[in-house]
Amino acid sequence: MDISDIATREFVEVDANKRLGKVRAIFERENPKGIIVTEDGEYVGIITQKQLVQSHVEDDAKAGAMVRSAPKVERTADVRKVARVLVEGGTKVAPVFQGEELWGIITEDAILEAVIENLDALTIEQIYTEDVITVREDTNVGQIVNLLRKHSISRLPVLDETEGLTGMVTRHDIVDVVVRDMNKATRGDRSGEIERVLDMPVYDIMNSPVETADPSDSVRDAVSRMLEHDFAGLVVTDDVNHVIGIVTKTDVLRALTYTEEDHMDVQITNISLLDTISRADIREDISSVADKYQAMQVQHAHVRFHEHKEKLRGTPLIQCQIRLRTNKGQAAGSGEGYGAEMAFNVALDKLERNVLERKGVQADEEYRGQLLRKLGEL
Repeated sequence: MDISDIATREFVEVDANKRLGKVRAIFERENPKGIIVTEDGEYVGIITQKQLVQSHVEDDAKAGAMVRSAPKVERTADVRKVARVLVEGGTKVAPVFQGEELWGIITEDAILEAVIENLDALTIEQIYTEDVITVREDTNVGQIVNLLRKHSISRLPVLDETEGLTGMVTRHDIVDVVVRDMNKATRGDRSGEIERVLDMPVYDIMNSPVETADPSDSVRDAVSRMLEHDFAGLVVTDDVNHVIGIVTKTDVLRALTYTEEDHMDVQITNISLLDTISRADIREDISSVADKYQAMQVQHAHVRFHEHKEKLRGTPLIQCQIRLRTNKGQAAGSGEGYGAEMAFNVALDKLERNVLERKGVQADEEYRGQLLRKLGEL
């Protein structure tokens, strides 16, 4: 199946000179995955909801000020390849071209709808993300925005005093409440209105109850529910409603790109941020860490880069997150540095400590088992 079978020619398009306030209103009203920006009829780039939440750009600025590049996809590209392009580009939508002409767009939802019947073989336990950032019901919206920006994520589970799951807050929830209240306020009142919104507890805007999933559920069932309710992800919980992970549409797309190649498959999100380090370097360094724990076989590695605004002599501060999916569970490490290579090395050091700590725990468990067996023989 190539991408032309599932791409659409219907998409939201704005001119680069349109005010950002109007663009924000489009997201609030229509909730598109992304908006295509053109200038004089020519493709310029896209604007995503994520950008608007992370931006301090005023409503009077032009859409062109917020444009970001998105990976271009050919009409004849393979679906699996396009899934990788979306994941590595850190986007949910990409423009589809026929030669030099913008033909349409492809979204992650369209890909998932096309492959959903083939997802019964996977369970959530095989693909979900274990390390989840959570917040409490009294966390204010300003803190939520900072967490979404810092970790470049789209949703946060909300917990009560007993660590039980009570709600979920997403980027769209924040955009919705901000745009709604800005529309009510006059221009002079807007600064105070923004402050009021940022001071609100998340309890006032979160979604509740929350759609959850069990680790043993099929991925097909999870995707079906995500598409039906327009959720980007589901919280994975244990028997007592404690959060143990999250599974997102991006996790499913990433699973579609797993390969059976001889070497370890490494997937990199925001690959454009790589400067003095290559994919081959990253694969080699991660392999050297994994080899220190021989019993751990790495099935897939995901390396995610995120650029902050801060710079040092022109080099941006980068956050790097490394996550390994192995036959012994997940292992992860994260870190920051100026430039992708420094950030990756800091994250790799953290990953190595976590892997060696896991090895120590395993050794302790084996020793305990041996001791119990010896005691049983007495």
